[in-house]
Amino acid sequence: MSVAILGNLIIWLIVAIVAIAIVVYVVNWLYHRSSKELSFVRTGLFGEKVVINSGAFVLPFIHEVTPVNMNVLRMRVVRNQGDALITKDRMRVDIDSEFYVRVPPTREAVTIAAATLGRRTTNVAELDALLSGKFVSALRSVASEMTMVEMHERRGEYVTRVKESALEGLAQNGLELESVAITDLDQTDLEFFNPSNRFDAEGLTKLIEDIEARRKLRNDIEQDSMILIRSRNLEA
Repeated sequence: MSVAILGNLIIWLIVAIVAIAIVVYVVNWLYHRSSKELSFVRTGLFGEKVVINSGAFVLPFIHEVTPVNMNVLRMRVVRNQGDALITKDRMRVDIDSEFYVRVPPTREAVTIAAATLGRRTTNVAELDALLSGKFVSALRSVASEMTMVEMHERRGEYVTRVKESALEGLAQNGLELESVAITDLDQTDLEFFNPSNRFDAEGLTKLIEDIEARRKLRNDIEQDSMILIRSRNLEA
């Protein structure tokens, strides 16, 4: 084999290696992979493609990609003081709750989430700002159908009903509600009842009457105890 032929072979070999390297680089650059934590929807040329646990080619200026977070996201909702919930018996209740939501790994859910939420699924703060109204509405709606005592004694039922109330609204955004947790539930301090508000005035009246009745009962018990002690001392 002559030197010229050997030189040509080396040149072609180098060209082939460079070409393969370029192809690998371009494919790696254009081919987007999803993961367990992040799916995406590709739109543009050839229509919409939902990518879950796989991959797809994405061409610059021709395709657009919307990432969808598949992790469970925690949303905290606190309603207290002047923003406290109003119960069926017109009491105010401070509540601290947590909602755990996620996008189900289905084509339909990922498509809806991408269309209605965009990139917000990757930003918990933005998603929380968008969904908090739905959670507050569910908390208020169910609280208005239960007394304060019922909310305390049947907390599990309250949680279940809140979850059911919030499900439909979340489904419109391609989300599912995994669970709801009530971490704190207590009566609002009297200073945050507004006497000029009809609901607050009614609740405040009942609360004061209840407090006074219990105070009178306690005083009566204390007086009876003192009389009983004196009687026993005299007998002794």
